[in-house]
Amino acid sequence: TIRPVRRSYYDPSSAPGKGVVWEWENDSGTWTPYDMDVGITIQRAYEKQHPWVDLSAIGFCYIIDFATMGQINRQTQRKRRVRRRLDMPLVAQGGRRQAASTPTLSSAGASGSPPGVGSGKASRPSLGTLNRSHLQRLAIAQSRVLIASGVPTVPVKNLTGSSPVNPALAGITGILMSAAGLPVCLTRPPKLVLHPPPVSKSEIQSIPGISHSCRKTTKKQARKGKTPEEVLKKYLQKVRHPPDEDCTICMERLSAPSGYKGPQPAVKPDLVGKLVKCSHVFHLHCLVAMYNNGNKDGSLQCPTCKTIYGVKTGTQPPGKMEYHIIPHALPGHADCKTIRIIYNIPPGVQGPEHPNPGKSFTARGFPRHCYLPDSEKGRKVLKLLLVAWDRRLIFAIGTSSTTGESDTVIWNEIHHKTEFGSNLTGHGYPDINYLDNVLAELAAQGITEESLAQEKD
Repeated sequence: TIRPVRRSYYDPSSAPGKGVVWEWENDSGTWTPYDMDVGITIQRAYEKQHPWVDLSAIGFCYIIDFATMGQINRQTQRKRRVRRRLDMPLVAQGGRRQAASTPTLSSAGASGSPPGVGSGKASRPSLGTLNRSHLQRLAIAQSRVLIASGVPTVPVKNLTGSSPVNPALAGITGILMSAAGLPVCLTRPPKLVLHPPPVSKSEIQSIPGISHSCRKTTKKQARKGKTPEEVLKKYLQKVRHPPDEDCTICMERLSAPSGYKGPQPAVKPDLVGKLVKCSHVFHLHCLVAMYNNGNKDGSLQCPTCKTIYGVKTGTQPPGKMEYHIIPHALPGHADCKTIRIIYNIPPGVQGPEHPNPGKSFTARGFPRHCYLPDSEKGRKVLKLLLVAWDRRLIFAIGTSSTTGESDTVIWNEIHHKTEFGSNLTGHGYPDINYLDNVLAELAAQGITEESLAQEKD
């Protein structure tokens, strides 16, 4: 397989040029760095002393609040902590991207030496007199002494190259720190375990209480009959005396005509309506225009509070979802087996409901394997995921936040666990909050236990 690669240069005044790294706290309580371009956007707003920054302009539905150092999901209102960390700055030197500064070691007795060095005691040999094997033995011996004595150590990891820090840099840093008399402990990071041990067909079991072991979706069937005005009529009450506030769609006063400038719906621009569940008020003209620009599936979602009216469906392309039980336990769920879900979506051509109708789309990383504990709550989550799959809400076509590729299949705000035996990326186990979090994400898409009864009907 041949894949393209690219090289990026960053301005010394940017976040990577200054060594600034922005990170978010994942479900396991560890910190994950934002993509470089996202970090640059956050740092730019931070330096300008903005109270917050909205990332929707670069394709993410998050707001970063600098006052609370939190990330807020605009759709689900879920909050995560964020932090700003200083790392080694990356600048361009000699045509290559390098660390802006490399640790250096002063000779014994020189100015800048650590206290106690060169003060009448036997001096430590300089690095120039030690060969590679001597330096390695010195580093390992120093680490063992420090660990045995209980002295706090500085972990220098990344020896397998699994993180952005080069393995050679990690090793050299450990050697230099040890030779300088600084505490250091050389360790290896945990191993990433994406998949379970091999499972034979005879070991795979169907899931009790769930019929079949596979679901397929096909191309969306066009809905006929009701006009947008007829659809919205079910969810609205007309307001004769509009309140003295703005319509949050067009940002014009409700007492004035709608400010929507696109294709004009067959509704008077000065009519105002109130949604019956949440009581938010809008121009009817704006609501019809919003409906026409959406999925046109007979449902409506309040743009202010995200309350869903009707049955929300998505634009997931055709594919297959398989699910079964395998005889292995997930970390943190040793008392039960595991539900394995396998999603498979082939590449194809975008339909009229997609961002670029008639243009081909890619489907990277399929089949995708995901995991749930085979517990009562795990089976509940699976049943709701099946509803989400049938309503075409698991995936969408858009721009990948990982690779930046456009017109490709992406996850659609319902998080899945794709690591079986570890949690190094934040997408694995143990994670005591995951099942509750994914239930909240499903509810934000209008999928609850009531949906199971609707599907049976």
